[in-house]
Amino acid sequence: MLIDSHCHLNFPEFASDLDDVLSRAKENGVGLMLTVNTKLEQAKDLQAIADRYSEVYCSVGVHPHDAAAYVKGYEGDTLFNQIKMLANHPKVIGIGETGLDYYYNNSPRVDQISSFKDHILASLELNLPLIIHTRDADEDTIACLKDVGQSKAKGVFHCFSGSAELAQQALELGFYISFSGILTFKKADALRQIAQEAPIERILVETDAPFLAPVPQRGKRNEPAFTRYTAELLANLKGLSYSAIETATTNNFFSLFSKARLVS
Repeated sequence: MLIDSHCHLNFPEFASDLDDVLSRAKENGVGLMLTVNTKLEQAKDLQAIADRYSEVYCSVGVHPHDAAAYVKGYEGDTLFNQIKMLANHPKVIGIGETGLDYYYNNSPRVDQISSFKDHILASLELNLPLIIHTRDADEDTIACLKDVGQSKAKGVFHCFSGSAELAQQALELGFYISFSGILTFKKADALRQIAQEAPIERILVETDAPFLAPVPQRGKRNEPAFTRYTAELLANLKGLSYSAIETATTNNFFSLFSKARLVS
């Protein structure tokens, strides 16, 4: 069994055929999915999806693009408290998607950092792993994890496309690295080298669906069933069987998202 460790099943691209999407995932060996929150007002929609489908878990968090809308509070309370409240659901198994994105800077950097710090603190208090998005913000991302997280926070750098140095720093902090369909892209040689060298016990696979469909599905709406293309390439890079990648990444998922075992 494979696990799609990061997708967005509440996005409008899936509104008309979610049942079929999940059926195709099962047919392609994807037994579980983690649908990830990006805006707090959508958290309950994700929880409803997770309640409806036994194979779906969810998270609570604010994407760095949207940080500015939440750092001064939400629904009359602090972001930190709102995250904690919304995480009080049996199928919420992670905190995020959070982090820093200095490529687009859709929110001011100071707001992104403030939001990221609240997520880190909530993660530590709730003992739930972080789901981190970082782009062109390596130094500040690692600094927040070391300073605010006191190097005790755990989680995953999702949809990893950073440098070998960032990968090493993440691993040294005890984080996992998740590879998406980007791994299959023609110009991703450097990323494939990172995947080849990363320890198998610290790797996850994901789609980030509906985005970033892998080769040979480029140009299509991505969906959890396509996790297998990334897993197949990862197996080739590692010189392992497909079943070995299935087993390793699934075990890794449950090691990191340990709450999932309790509610499966």
